[in-house]
Amino acid sequence: MADSHFPSSRNVLDPDCRRCPALVDSRTEISWGTGPTDADVVVVGEAPGAGDPSADRWQGGNHTGMAYTTRHSGRRIRGLFARLGYDPYYTNAVKCFPEEGGTNREPTAEERSNCRSHLERELQQVDPSVVVTTGKHATTTVLALDGRVVESFLDRVLDPVRLSAYDVSVLPLLHPSYQEVWLSRLGYDLDEYEAAIGEALSSLVSG
Repeated sequence: MADSHFPSSRNVLDPDCRRCPALVDSRTEISWGTGPTDADVVVVGEAPGAGDPSADRWQGGNHTGMAYTTRHSGRRIRGLFARLGYDPYYTNAVKCFPEEGGTNREPTAEERSNCRSHLERELQQVDPSVVVTTGKHATTTVLALDGRVVESFLDRVLDPVRLSAYDVSVLPLLHPSYQEVWLSRLGYDLDEYEAAIGEALSSLVSG
């Protein structure tokens, strides 16, 4: 189901993917990547949110079929990149809503692995300068493309790493749902954190 408030161009790789039976049972829509396919920046989230199908705009990826379209995380991430002057391609590490008790659970390692080839094809098609990963699971999935293991996610935040498999820089960020919890531990307030993201992106995109 399309949402006219968001870009309508979706990169549908497998319209009836059934690799993960539990996700097939819990999803309403597969949340494929959306946005410019020549974008400088690809933003990778964890998985589509449960969302609210009755919402006017921010219904969530499980209902819009597009990454980062929930009222909380989607609004934050899309607002951040709009303020920074970027028009990214948005996608998720796992394309289907992982349900538990009516809300999101963490995707399993098997689910992330099953979905990884979809993400690989998106990165090949878009060929960005920077891949921004939001949260531990998105970062773990993307760095696994290079055979890397994430041991301490917080130590990775705002510390760019080169993904040699795709000749692209990866910039890990906090997941928007948890950034208030961890910002002070990283030594930032919200304005400082946003400024640091802007500086890092400017250097990586122009570099």
